[in-house]
Amino acid sequence: MSYKELIPEGEYREIVARDEARAQAMIDLLFAAEKTDPRVKFMNIRPMVTIKRMFEESAALWPDRPAFWEKPSRKEPYRMIPYTEALARVNALGTGLHGRGMRGAHIAVMGDNSYAWATAYLAIVGGTGVVVPLDKELPKAEIEQLLEIGDVEAIFYHKKYAPMMEEIRAGGKTKLSLFVNNGDRVGGVTDDLRDFEVSADTIVAEGQKLLDEGNRDFLDAQIDAERLGILLFTAGTTGFAKGVMLSHKNICAEMMIPTVVIGIVPTDVFFSVLPIHHTYEGTCGFLIPLAQGASIAYCEGLRHIVENLSEAHPTIFLGVPLLFENLYKKIWQNIEKQGKTKLVQSVMKVNHGTRKIGLDLGNIFFKQIRALFGGQMRLLICGGAAIDPAVVDGIKEFGINTVQGYGLTECSPIAALNPIFGGNSASAGYLVPGFDAKITEADPETGIGEICLKGEHVMMGYYKNEEATSEVMEDGWFHTGDYGYVDKDRFVFITGRKKNVIITKNGKNVYPEELEYLLARHGIIGELMVWEASSAKDDDTIIAVTVVPDAEYVEANLGAGATDEALGKALWEAVDAVNAEQPIFKKIRKVYLRKEPFDITTKKTIRRFNQDNRAGIEV
Repeated sequence: MSYKELIPEGEYREIVARDEARAQAMIDLLFAAEKTDPRVKFMNIRPMVTIKRMFEESAALWPDRPAFWEKPSRKEPYRMIPYTEALARVNALGTGLHGRGMRGAHIAVMGDNSYAWATAYLAIVGGTGVVVPLDKELPKAEIEQLLEIGDVEAIFYHKKYAPMMEEIRAGGKTKLSLFVNNGDRVGGVTDDLRDFEVSADTIVAEGQKLLDEGNRDFLDAQIDAERLGILLFTAGTTGFAKGVMLSHKNICAEMMIPTVVIGIVPTDVFFSVLPIHHTYEGTCGFLIPLAQGASIAYCEGLRHIVENLSEAHPTIFLGVPLLFENLYKKIWQNIEKQGKTKLVQSVMKVNHGTRKIGLDLGNIFFKQIRALFGGQMRLLICGGAAIDPAVVDGIKEFGINTVQGYGLTECSPIAALNPIFGGNSASAGYLVPGFDAKITEADPETGIGEICLKGEHVMMGYYKNEEATSEVMEDGWFHTGDYGYVDKDRFVFITGRKKNVIITKNGKNVYPEELEYLLARHGIIGELMVWEASSAKDDDTIIAVTVVPDAEYVEANLGAGATDEALGKALWEAVDAVNAEQPIFKKIRKVYLRKEPFDITTKKTIRRFNQDNRAGIEV
């Protein structure tokens, strides 16, 4: 049965009863876990059945509370959009889409993080069809490819992409209805629309007229929580895009479970800076806050992070290791410039002890540092890759709780998440109740093997690609491609990606990610990539690293005109310090100095298999 076909009334009642029973079983599991697991704190999480119902219930529970905070323009203050206003726009937009014959359609959303993006997403997934979030940084050829592969019939986009959309539409490979998201700001300028475009506000007006006339097509839309609801593409830049199929069931499992270990409350304000099309921000920084009655403040861009933090005063900030590690490094550089290193280290040492008894000195002694995060920040959540545990613990001593999680698009995305109660900074996360893991092909010496995951958060499969699905799914278990292990307390430890592992001639495994975060602790290191090289002497496999030095560190410690020789010496000092703690097969044998930035993905990760990224001056 396709999404466009109506479900017979009796069958639909059975579907709703099934979904409600599953959601209640999850709640019962969490409630039982709270009694035996100190890491789980039941936070009045209600059963989640569908994304549509979640948002409607949140609007009923917190009608006048802010759902979104957005700046109409650069110089204007943040504007608050309450839940009732947001729901009204979603209902009108969804009704308007139904009126245009879009029921059951695959509809894409592409543009900046914004209220307009969020409401378009909710109007699609909440009773219209299948939402297809797209990466706005991709070139035209790849956008066109994804639209074609994903059977996309319409797209909401920022008006600056109009020329691209016109070319794609004219190309004839895909038949598109084009909806402009008003410059990604509701009520934005739309008087320059082309004749093939329709403003989202126009569709809202059409939908409101239908609602006023009594139309309930969208309001009463049937949603089967086990059907395809969200189509997310991964690996689009490799020429082989895989569409990850997620259902409402997958997302609802995420909305209920992780929140019991980090304690989200309606007064929380999430700071949204990561690309919202990506599943990490899309689920964790968008849907989960709305499920708990919290609000979302949209950052205007990476250049405006510090400024927007001071304006929005958020309490929760989702980021990636590179972002938090750079912030942490710059904090310490400023401390050193002020000559307060020993004083701060002493206070942090004392605070480490007092925090155990509930007294956080960070609120008293580190107000200036906390002000950089807006003054109200209580929790940083790191995902996307492994972060140095020393950075996590260091930020905690400043008085801001910091946790890291582990996830994949195929897991909606959270697979494990460190709790704020009894977490482990060295681990990638904690397997919360309802999520299971096992290790396959484990090394008999280390216990390290491929991590496999199972639970209601695991995807339906890859869109129209049974071969790729069968390669990663087996009896309900998803093979992640990550190597690591799970300890007795259900904490997950990641050693590296299966495809990245360097295997030496004597069969030893070296995980480049492990060496990278050890090296990243040294001030001279800006960006780096550890990779496999060959020895000219004996054709053996050796470990090499290419480094882009940290410009501020170099200027402060070596001088702005530092020679390659001086830079090489400083880099080798950092490498030698790491090598001293490693067995022979893990030691880095070659160091390359790179003076231009690495080629990176739109997720801000280095393209590890791009040979050009290895280039540099051997020092």
